[in-house]
Amino acid sequence: MSDANLIKMANQIAKYFATEPDPQAAVLGVRNHIQMFWTPGMKKELVALQAANQAADLHPLAQDAVRGAGW
Repeated sequence: MSDANLIKMANQIAKYFATEPDPQAAVLGVRNHIQMFWTPGMKKELVALQAANQAADLHPLAQDAVRGAGW
């Protein structure tokens, strides 16, 4: 899967959870959704993108979710 598609999908998930009034619950929602529905390879690639500072277009909720996930 392309980097752009991963970021786009993560951003769609983050935008959905952005309506959650509790920011911590929103981050957990994004993290849990990705954990449950993404393949290990997709998660690993997203983490690598963020670690290499290539995920500048990633929604802030998605950035926080990936940062604290430990995948």
